[in-house]
Amino acid sequence: MEEKIKELSKTLINYSLSIKNGERVLIKTESIDTKPLIKELVKEITSVGGIPVVRYIDIETNDLLVSNTTKNRIELLKKMNEFDVENFDAFISIHYIENDYNGKNIDKKIIGAIGEALKESNDIRINERKWVLLNYPSITAAYKAGMPTEEFYKYSFDVMTVDYAKMHELIKPLKELMEKTKKVRIVAPNTDITFSIEGMPAIPCCGNFNIPDGEIYTAPIKDSVNGVITYNTPCPYQGNVYHNVSLTFENGKIVKATCDEDNEALNQIFDIDEGARYVGEFAIGLNPKILHPMGDILFDEKIIGSIHFTPGRAYQDAFNGNISSIHWDMVLIERLEYGGGSLYFDDVLIRENGKFVIPELEPLNYDLK
Repeated sequence: MEEKIKELSKTLINYSLSIKNGERVLIKTESIDTKPLIKELVKEITSVGGIPVVRYIDIETNDLLVSNTTKNRIELLKKMNEFDVENFDAFISIHYIENDYNGKNIDKKIIGAIGEALKESNDIRINERKWVLLNYPSITAAYKAGMPTEEFYKYSFDVMTVDYAKMHELIKPLKELMEKTKKVRIVAPNTDITFSIEGMPAIPCCGNFNIPDGEIYTAPIKDSVNGVITYNTPCPYQGNVYHNVSLTFENGKIVKATCDEDNEALNQIFDIDEGARYVGEFAIGLNPKILHPMGDILFDEKIIGSIHFTPGRAYQDAFNGNISSIHWDMVLIERLEYGGGSLYFDDVLIRENGKFVIPELEPLNYDLK
């Protein structure tokens, strides 16, 4: 694992972030167990002339702080976030899964108020600074993936260090096609949804922001979404995990939201602000080494043969006008073993049962059976 951690560190600093001499890098982590990677990142940043700073707060303490948030604390958090975006050139966020239900009992109004207060500075960080986000492997994540711990650690680092430069070349024909497309239709079990992406840019994601990576995203025209989509992977968010989330859209807006668990809690998320009931992202998963969901969105949204359709905030580089304090990636796998499905661009079948069916896109199938 030592060599894989070194390889990942070099990828993050030299490829994902391209850190230059004098650039200031803030590393944030949630667990002391990520120390092997932190140490390598500090060494690598220093070797290229960067200036590393490490900030650590464990998940339980952070949840306690959030739960006891007052208006005065929100003002302080806002100033601290503004300080960060003014004083750092790049950000590395290292998450560590201990318990998906941490934060479950935090008042959603507090979360919404914090999100609103930090929105402006977060937008600067996302759109004007260099950043990368990854989930460090944990025992809990290994359990969720159904793997022995050692096997999962090896899997995680293999997935995070795929050949992103090669992926970037293979993705170019798909980017070109998406930017010519007006209408998208997604069909799968309990899913039939249409929307427009006319005039929207398509953004390849090949190791520059999320690790692991492997997707291409755009955004639907805000009021163009109509139909029903039912996600067949777990949807964790704000201390709950929802299954079989089904969203019904009319003219872009979620008018009905159901799941196997607590529909009231689900709808409270979509009621956080007006933009939460509109979609900010449509993306296609392309990582050839990620085949199955594990309830970790950084992995699940990259599953080859999948799409994700995201209520909430749109990214600035594919901006459809939707503004929200949430951005909730939800994944639908269309490979045959997950019920199959079809993806159409302007009424032309582009992908069937998770495999691209037009010649210029077939290399993106890799060796998918």
